[in-house]
Amino acid sequence: MGDRAIIGQYWPEESLVHAMDPRVKFLLSIVLMVAVFCAATPLALAVAALFIVGFYAAARIPLLRAVGAIGPLLILVVFTALLNVLFVQGGEIYFQWGIICISEKGLQSAVFIGCRLFLLLLGMSLLTLTTTTLDITAAFERLLMPLAKLGVPAHELGMILGIALRFLPQFMTELGIIYRAQISRGAHFNVNPFKGGVQTLTALMIPLFTSAFRHAETLSLAMEARCYHGGNGRTRLAPLRMTWRDAVGTGALALMLVAVIATNFIVL
Repeated sequence: MGDRAIIGQYWPEESLVHAMDPRVKFLLSIVLMVAVFCAATPLALAVAALFIVGFYAAARIPLLRAVGAIGPLLILVVFTALLNVLFVQGGEIYFQWGIICISEKGLQSAVFIGCRLFLLLLGMSLLTLTTTTLDITAAFERLLMPLAKLGVPAHELGMILGIALRFLPQFMTELGIIYRAQISRGAHFNVNPFKGGVQTLTALMIPLFTSAFRHAETLSLAMEARCYHGGNGRTRLAPLRMTWRDAVGTGALALMLVAVIATNFIVL
């Protein structure tokens, strides 16, 4: 792998987290989200952050690389934080101009919500960084298999998830290639959006969408050439099995959930 991780891309490593059953990791990722949402105080959020850092250490993934992988999604964190600054009011007022008012509680809420979303992104990124796309697809399909008797297309939904996860890093790579190619042709992307910005943006979007449709067509032709007919009768070379590592991971997430909930009752 290169020096920089890309969101949705697998980080090859031999670690306790990598060796866990993907079904267990999928479910534990949901538990991790619940634990972060249960953090109602800054101290509880700090406890959740310590656990997440420990999980990355167990996975042998540099934390800075993980932050770089979720970099494109941090704009959502910043946007949500700004909304809290503008719409949450209370306490001392630091700045006011017309309807814009920045208060003490607004800033506190912005920092708290921003940190919570950041931890959520880090926690969910751990699943894709430590699990291959095929394993995530198989885990999602196996977890939905009980619903197949009710008519839920488990295999098709798993395939859609796998394709989406695989195409996400591919699109990020394609976008970087197209950006550098357009720059080499003299394109300028730092212009005023009201003065030619839309036209220069199309220089990125049109080739990107063209590449996406080309990849989709190539994938469909490849599936047809291999006589793809769904998941009926398909077998796996390496069947999914749970081991002691899954019990350790489950215990760690249970401890994190209990610690976060208990910390909410500590009054500083």
